[in-house]
Amino acid sequence: MLKIAWSDIYAHHLPPGHRFPMEKYNLLPEQLLYEGIAEPDSFFAPLPVAEEWILKAHDPVYWQRLKNLELSHKEARRTGFPLSAGLVHREIVIAQGTIDCALYALELGVSLNIAGGTHHAFTDRGEGFCLLNDIAIAAHYLLDKQLATKVLVIDLDVHQGNGTAEIFQYDNRVFTFSMHGAKNYPLRKEISDLDIALPDGANDMTYLTTLRKTLPGLVAEVKPDFVFFQSGVDVLATDKLGRLGMSIDGCRQRDQIVFDLCKQHQLPIAVSMGGGYSPKIADIVNAHTNTYRLAQEIFF
Repeated sequence: MLKIAWSDIYAHHLPPGHRFPMEKYNLLPEQLLYEGIAEPDSFFAPLPVAEEWILKAHDPVYWQRLKNLELSHKEARRTGFPLSAGLVHREIVIAQGTIDCALYALELGVSLNIAGGTHHAFTDRGEGFCLLNDIAIAAHYLLDKQLATKVLVIDLDVHQGNGTAEIFQYDNRVFTFSMHGAKNYPLRKEISDLDIALPDGANDMTYLTTLRKTLPGLVAEVKPDFVFFQSGVDVLATDKLGRLGMSIDGCRQRDQIVFDLCKQHQLPIAVSMGGGYSPKIADIVNAHTNTYRLAQEIFF
């Protein structure tokens, strides 16, 4: 049975009408239950993450200023969110959700967090709807607990995983791979261990051919014993922030490539949902639902 991190906190603490599609966090669990992909017992509500794990990935001064709501107006504006105690609480719950998913993945092969994928959070700052980097926090947890020795981050959100790249730039225990839009946010890219930048309008064939040529060899070279997958659906042609040209079925095939490879190599995989900003919420939910459907079909 799938184990899925979800809390009603995920959909709270932003003003009504904010352009970030918060409603997906409630609609997605409903869709998974409706289709029988998940059962009520599939869902678990994470607790807030312990501060010691935040400090493995983030600068203590930044964390104290974030926790005490002391970020400047300019710093808060870079995150895209109005800063509040509720928002910070939401972030630390999401981070624990990804740690919990990693632990379930070690047991079951796969686990998914309905939120997370906050890959624009750097060691010392937040950007782009990201304040704390859940994947970086969870990777440090596994490594420090000696539950993994080599972690591969597969970041297939349309935006480069710049914060994750910066956090692990000098840590050879974590290999960061980002495949993203070349001309999309962020304007200034960081250097991941492997970056593949795609042109505007890249369609299913271009995207999937590139991924199929890259990922098997990467796994063979890196030899990870754990995978974190940032599965943003802002690669869709319908996405208002995406600039790529993928269909919902192409996005589904993308996820299948990742899951099939992890299953083949018996690599536990923890999935964070990442971005998705199509005008029709149904497009976002359908694309995310495919990720869960595939996880259920391939691993159970």
